[in-house]
Order: sequence, then C-alpha cells, then structure tokens
Amino acid sequence: MKLSILGNGSVGRKLAVLFNDANHQVIVGARSTPSASEHSGIQYVTIEEAAAQGDVVILAIPYIASVEVLPQLESTLAQKIVIDCMNPLHSDWSPLDLGERTSAGEETAKRLPQSRVIKAFNTTFADIMSPDRIIRNGSQATAFVAGDEAEAKKIVMRLAEEIGFAPLDAGALSSSKYLEGMAHLNIRIAVGLGGGTDAAFLYHQAK
Repeated sequence: MKLSILGNGSVGRKLAVLFNDANHQVIVGARSTPSASEHSGIQYVTIEEAAAQGDVVILAIPYIASVEVLPQLESTLAQKIVIDCMNPLHSDWSPLDLGERTSAGEETAKRLPQSRVIKAFNTTFADIMSPDRIIRNGSQATAFVAGDEAEAKKIVMRLAEEIGFAPLDAGALSSSKYLEGMAHLNIRIAVGLGGGTDAAFLYHQAK
C-alpha cells in the first residue's frame, strides 16, 4: 500500500520508518525535504505532492498548523483514508481547549468532509515508535483507533498491527475527545511530572 505521511517531525519520521520496514511504499510530505539517502526507500516530496500520491494519508503535523493546511487539501484528500495522529496542543505541549463538544479529530473531519477520517496513533509518544520499544514488558503497546466508517477503521487497525501495535477499536470518531484527553494525561505525566516519554498505554481486556 502507498502511504503518505504529512509532516517530518518526530512522529512522522518514526512512522515512516516503521511502515517502510513493513514493506509499504512510504512518501513523506514536508516543508523541507532531507536527502532520500537518509532512509532507503522513503520518498520525500512537498506536502501537496504527498497528499496527492498516497492511498492512505497520515496527518503528523501540529494541529494548529493543520487548521490552515487542510482546507487547501480538501479536494486532494477526497475519498481517501486520512489517519489523524494530531493532538490539540500549544507549542509548549500544553492542551489547546477546543471545548467539550468537539475534538481535533472531529474538527479535522469537518475540514475534510469527503475524506474517511480515522483517529489513531495520537496516544503514542514518538520515543516508543520502534520495534524494540513498542513491546512493553512482553506486551504490545495499544493503538486506539476511532472512526465512523467500519471498513476504513479495519484497514487502519490492520496497518497498526503490521507495525507492531495491538490495535483496539475505540468506537466512533467522537471518541477522539477521549483519546486526546489520554494524550494530554500522557504528556502531563511524562513532561509535567518528569516521568519521561519512554511510556505507553497497554489496554488489557479479559476474555
């Protein structure tokens, strides 16, 4: 599958390597493009080119930047699965208050009304997005996946599994507000309380 990742920050870079190693064709869209030789097999292009080329497009840009970027890509991303990894944060990682009735995931879907928006990977620090750190004390870190379209959600859960996560269906896209709250808690513990970012959520369901 051809996967485009919009954003070359820490999350975008780590996901690019994981998906490349899982034998997907990976295209990274960024404002500045490093030499392709830095990661064999990964192609670096502009954000607009990456959005056009991917079968599945992953949003790994800051949420505040997406407010301006996404409306320009609405037609390009029409009918595509768009994975929203973003959290509503200020530049200092503090929570950006969107109110109680919405979430970054739901606002992204409003900006991309023709896309199949799925929330995933937003509760995971970039520091654990590598094969040796996704496994936590013998268990896979959980990838919570939320969305309104069952088939698109299934595809994203399969992609999460292919790169080492334990995917979990978190329900409708409206669950984004809870997943983003979990991310805020994760940041509070890791940064505010000094717990560090080598940490992950493990959700265990008794059978």
